[in-house]
Amino acid sequence: MASTDIATDETTRLIASNKVEGTSVYNREGEKLGSIYNFMVDKRSGQVEYAALQFGGFFGLGSDYYPLPWNVLDYDVQQGGYVVNLDKAVLEKAPHYASGSEPTYDRDYGREVHGYYGIPYPY
Repeated sequence: MASTDIATDETTRLIASNKVEGTSVYNREGEKLGSIYNFMVDKRSGQVEYAALQFGGFFGLGSDYYPLPWNVLDYDVQQGGYVVNLDKAVLEKAPHYASGSEPTYDRDYGREVHGYYGIPYPY
């Protein structure tokens, strides 16, 4: 009989949210940019809209959070993390927020974030 942990945490197509949080994010050159802090799910559609990348600081202290449209992340099995086609200079100028100052995730903010990455806002 298969372990129930595997069935509830991960399948070949799906992954549990607690396994996504903390997953490393790399750029195409293999440089670690940060890790997934959390992700935002549309209450009605159930679709993930953003992953908040924890970036900068030292061991998580002083880091900011950078919402990335979910579709800019590609999971790389060999890296064991997500890969984005961004370098640090581009990411540093992206929309972000500090701990305790989470933005209002409304359509205007969605358009701003998606627009920065050159992706049409789907909502």
